[in-house]
Amino acid sequence: MYIMDEAVRSPAEGGRLGTPMSSRKKLGIHFIESEDRRMAFGRGYSTPAGSTPVDIHGKSIVDLSKTGGWIAALFIFGNEMAERMAYFGLSVNMVAFMFYVMHRPFSSSSNAVNNFLGISQASSVLGGFLADAYLGRYWTIAIFTSIYLAGLAGITLCATMTIFTPKQEGCEQLALLLGECEAAKPWQMSYLYTVLYMTAFGAAGIRPCVSSFGADQFDERSKNYKAHLDRFFNFFYLSVTVGAIVAFTVVVYVQMKHGWGAAFGCLAIAMGLSNMLFFIGTPLYRHRLPGGSPLTRVAQVLVAAFRKRNAPFGSGGFVGLYELPGSHSAIKGSRKIPHTDHFSFLDKAALQLKEDGCSPWRLCTVTQVEEVKILIRLIPIAASTIMLNVVLTEYLTLSVQQAYTMNTHLGHLKLPVTCMPVFPGLSIFLILSLYYSLFVPLFRRITGHPHGASQLQRVGIGLAVSIVSVAWAAVFEKYRREYAVQHGFESSFLTPMPNLSAYWLLIQYCLIGVAEVFCIVGLLEFLYEEAPDAMKSIGSAYAALAGGLGCFAATIINTIVKSATTTHNGSRSWLSQNINTARFDYFYWLLTAFSLLNFCSFLYFAHTYQYRTTPHNAPHDDHNTPTIM
Repeated sequence: MYIMDEAVRSPAEGGRLGTPMSSRKKLGIHFIESEDRRMAFGRGYSTPAGSTPVDIHGKSIVDLSKTGGWIAALFIFGNEMAERMAYFGLSVNMVAFMFYVMHRPFSSSSNAVNNFLGISQASSVLGGFLADAYLGRYWTIAIFTSIYLAGLAGITLCATMTIFTPKQEGCEQLALLLGECEAAKPWQMSYLYTVLYMTAFGAAGIRPCVSSFGADQFDERSKNYKAHLDRFFNFFYLSVTVGAIVAFTVVVYVQMKHGWGAAFGCLAIAMGLSNMLFFIGTPLYRHRLPGGSPLTRVAQVLVAAFRKRNAPFGSGGFVGLYELPGSHSAIKGSRKIPHTDHFSFLDKAALQLKEDGCSPWRLCTVTQVEEVKILIRLIPIAASTIMLNVVLTEYLTLSVQQAYTMNTHLGHLKLPVTCMPVFPGLSIFLILSLYYSLFVPLFRRITGHPHGASQLQRVGIGLAVSIVSVAWAAVFEKYRREYAVQHGFESSFLTPMPNLSAYWLLIQYCLIGVAEVFCIVGLLEFLYEEAPDAMKSIGSAYAALAGGLGCFAATIINTIVKSATTTHNGSRSWLSQNINTARFDYFYWLLTAFSLLNFCSFLYFAHTYQYRTTPHNAPHDDHNTPTIM
């Protein structure tokens, strides 16, 4: 157990753990054997070097050279590429499908798809919990990717079989706009929503696990572990980008040429092939044992700390904070975590009193307490990316509306407006391709960091670039609107202006692509490395949760802005349907202000954040600094 020296033990001398750090002495370490306690928790797990990789049967892998590495990671990349292709393919096509085929109002169709996007990301916490607690990452991916495939197959059936759609006869463009087409029957919409949200549920188990499972394939005891991990997350996001590019180009083309059934069928086929590829790679994968319910361990710490909130640190039957003896952790699949001074009120959970007995709801180990502290400390960093996801969500709709009023010809080629979101993907692809040859050497000269920039520095760079992107969007939208008014297009918001190219939008698209590369890739790597060993999937789920909250926040912001800026006769608002009379530029400036405030908040939390010291990075990594500046 951890033993406090006399200055810390005596409340009379002002040495409680809750006192300022400057007036406290560091905890020394001394172990007292406790066989009853050890048996209550199990014999302990992990090794001094970290959690040991196992095969699919849970047996330790003797020869690591035959498993894992880049070959295993390639099989995993394919699964994520197909999932992202389906995700973006549905986000681009489903609103139009509900409007043109199911004859639903555009507003309700948009809300349904926004809910799909938000749920598929926010529910990732559920998938992360199941992976870390019971199933492991491999089986979580295997089960949920099958559910995802079933959902895509159901959507394909809906688009190909007339029984699932209302009659299309006599439903011309004008009748559709006037709402005179036969509406979908309730059971038809229920079926579509069921299979749509089935894919969202499937994504919830894939997204938090794929990046973590891929990172598990690298040996954390290798001297090149940090370099491999850094490159892995860049290539991982490159696979995400390739999936998005295919969705915004090939799938859109297939839909235009061959119809909705063929477009959704492409997504189902791609997911089926990726599933097959994923299962073929099974003998190569390295696995981590699930560590039991992380939510239960968190609840145990909170309950135990609350029960002993009034107990002074010097009142323990065994003086100090409790930890298992020896080198083993009480948590399956996790190494021990050293004690830290953050959130010292939680240390009461590890204060061993005589009446505690062996109940884990009264006494927790220091490692278990530190898990909770880490999860709390990660929240502000992940939450700082919610605003970036708000901007990304707004761009999916607002920028497309802008493009409808502009000339999308590229020479003799006319690009469909629905393909415009491909340009952020192309910029991401270009940046990731040049990252190690251009950006890393450049930033290494500026920061002195061996990898060009630390994880938090990359997140900060991404947030800063996103501010520039949305500010430029505000400036250009003011110019576009004034151009429309001056050239007589104020009322003709569905008519493209022939002399104003839509490719001016590429500036904001490319800037947001740069922001996404630095911020999201840096965040994924940061969360994987900083999360406790037995909570890696939940750590990765933080990023997906931030994305989902960004979708919901965008909807809330839009609703508030529409309500606050609509005139008394209801004819004018910042976000009115007629973009040439609306004030999208004001809205972009509002997003700029929110982004700037968010960036200042991030700087504070990043400056005070202290990277974990773990066995695999302590000897050769310089991350143990409390500042990103």
